[in-house]
Amino acid sequence: MTLTHSGKYLTIFLAFCLFACSEVQPKSVRQVQHTETPSYGAAINDKSTRVAVSALDEGVTVWDLQKDTAMYSLGHQEKSDNQILSLSLSPDGSHLLTGDSKNFALWQMNDGRNIGFWSVKDATIRDLAVSDYGRHMLVGQSDGKVQHITLSSGRRIEFLGHTENVNSVDMSANGRFALTGSNDHYAYLWDTETAQIVYSFPHPNRVTKVTLDQQGRYAFSAGSELQGFIWDLKTGKQISQLELSRAQIITAARFSPNGKWLVTGSPSRALILWDVATGKKLQQWQVRAILNSRPASAVIHAVAFLNDSQIISESSSGVAEVWEIKQ
Repeated sequence: MTLTHSGKYLTIFLAFCLFACSEVQPKSVRQVQHTETPSYGAAINDKSTRVAVSALDEGVTVWDLQKDTAMYSLGHQEKSDNQILSLSLSPDGSHLLTGDSKNFALWQMNDGRNIGFWSVKDATIRDLAVSDYGRHMLVGQSDGKVQHITLSSGRRIEFLGHTENVNSVDMSANGRFALTGSNDHYAYLWDTETAQIVYSFPHPNRVTKVTLDQQGRYAFSAGSELQGFIWDLKTGKQISQLELSRAQIITAARFSPNGKWLVTGSPSRALILWDVATGKKLQQWQVRAILNSRPASAVIHAVAFLNDSQIISESSSGVAEVWEIKQ
């Protein structure tokens, strides 16, 4: 087949567009295999010293990120029956909260000792959070309720502000404030001592992910369709909206200690660094896919900042990956 003069130019133009429109995906600078089978969930503490990973037939394994060594394994029942989908490490890394559909358990991280088991009645567990030193626990439920539990006194307070499934919860390091998001199109920041709403963050669609900046500056909430908002915790007003290019659910998010960035992960393997002030995308990477998955796939469970130049991700591929930030 012979191309016409105009056809040749069209071919060159299309090739240039494909090249220009494709984003370079730099590889991670380090990878560590944490599970031999695809993982259900993971959590990284705020100081990026530990990661807990839940996988079929392996239970929950806790890793020391500084030494790249497994510390111990734990679980609610036999490893072969492991169904732990929700994990939360306290910001200081001292405690881990784990949950299956009906039960949750608190663990001490210096020796892996279990502190207690609890159950949820008439609902299922959707998400969990734990404060520093394991002093407070937060449990988001399918019936729209959120439980806040103070370990030392056993005090429980129920937040009843949501009217539908609670999809995501987070809590300040001291346990005083909670951020929760629901199918009812709202994210709420509320006081855990009184269960009173501090700020209401409305969304056009259901809220699927919420994250607090542990230095008390920002909140992040993501909706189910092209929505991602960063909020000022001093005023309750929106700072920026993420410029999402296509509909995707955000499954992991973390603010940087320096307050400049937000990193997010999704079920499409996309790891993205955002500018907090503008909501603009700064960098994008693609995590490793689950071995032999067709099409190639992996869900990003957890993300964190190792320092001002590196990010770490943990995905359902069972691999932790470290990524370089362009300065």
